Amino acid sequence: MTFDAEAFLPDDLIARIRERAPRIDAENRFPDEDLAELKAAGYLKILVPTDRGGAGLSLEQAAVLQQRLATAAPATALAINMHLVWTGVAKIMLDRGFDELAFVQEGAANGEVFAFGISEAGNDLVLGGSDTVATPTADGAYSFTGIKIFTSLAPVWTQLGLHGLDTTDPENPRLVYAFIDRTNAVVTRDDWDTMGMRGTQSRTTELHGAVSRHVARVVPLGQPDPIMFGIFAAFEILLASVYTGIARRAIDVAVETVGKRRSKKSGKTYANDADIRWRIAEMGLAYDALLPQIAMIARDVDEQVDHGGLWFAKLSGVKHRAVVMAKQVVDEAMLTGGGSSYFSRSELQRLYRDVLAGMFHPSDPESAHATMATAWLGAPEE
Repeated sequence: MTFDAEAFLPDDLIARIRERAPRIDAENRFPDEDLAELKAAGYLKILVPTDRGGAGLSLEQAAVLQQRLATAAPATALAINMHLVWTGVAKIMLDRGFDELAFVQEGAANGEVFAFGISEAGNDLVLGGSDTVATPTADGAYSFTGIKIFTSLAPVWTQLGLHGLDTTDPENPRLVYAFIDRTNAVVTRDDWDTMGMRGTQSRTTELHGAVSRHVARVVPLGQPDPIMFGIFAAFEILLASVYTGIARRAIDVAVETVGKRRSKKSGKTYANDADIRWRIAEMGLAYDALLPQIAMIARDVDEQVDHGGLWFAKLSGVKHRAVVMAKQVVDEAMLTGGGSSYFSRSELQRLYRDVLAGMFHPSDPESAHATMATAWLGAPEE
């Protein structure tokens, strides 16, 4: 049976979100209206099992929905992504017999908004290390001190999922994955003034002894863990989906534009110009290649396919290819739109700015290539 994306993101909702997007970008603010409507539609619990109050969708279906949402407002889709990552991690772990994130599923069903607090400046270990200090407390919780960057949903989150390093036993350092409430120990800087993706409001977060509400996993440093796979899988697949959605919208706008532009020389619309047709074809060829890739790898996660040592290469690869493709498509769309695309009133110029953010998300191009090389060649000699 074909998945009906419109049942979860109706056309009228998409239209309202798309209409608000230019103003939210211009005002450099969070899309509160979008969040309110998406919450009311049950969108924040699409990955929560039905027996815990959600829609019980698969990661593959969520990827389709995120592509659709990104055609309306990339920044809204990217912000919501970070909440869906945590509900995705909870689903991926539960499917594999680990239920430590039940509180995430129950919280999402009850209106909690989860944000992603993993990124740290200069930490290229990402999930494999942390500069944030995790200190055990007397009652078995942890307090966290450090700085997290690119914290999307910064003005609205109710729980922040994060990690930190516990070195109280220097011989056995441990990574702690936990969730904290918004308290006085958390400072959100008002520092999100960027070229694009302005609606995400991915501000810097200072942690000053913030105490965990839930400790999800405590992992010996250097040891793989299901929560790491879950985070990486949900993060990369949903990111690939957002940027693929941007590409789709760029194609739609380009097609609409060339259907209206008319050549003085030929008297025909630019949709009949051979060079323009070639550009549109190039865009379609690039875009079409990503749809089955995202669907396949998301389905493999859902169905617990064993890719062994190739898993991380496959996940980082699909994200990398999606971003490269989307940037190529938006570049071509700008050219097909002509000089009007350069004006701030053009939707294409906003897509052009938004798509650039993709290169900065893990896995970046260098990391994606290194991961793929290691998967096929093994680690380089020291």
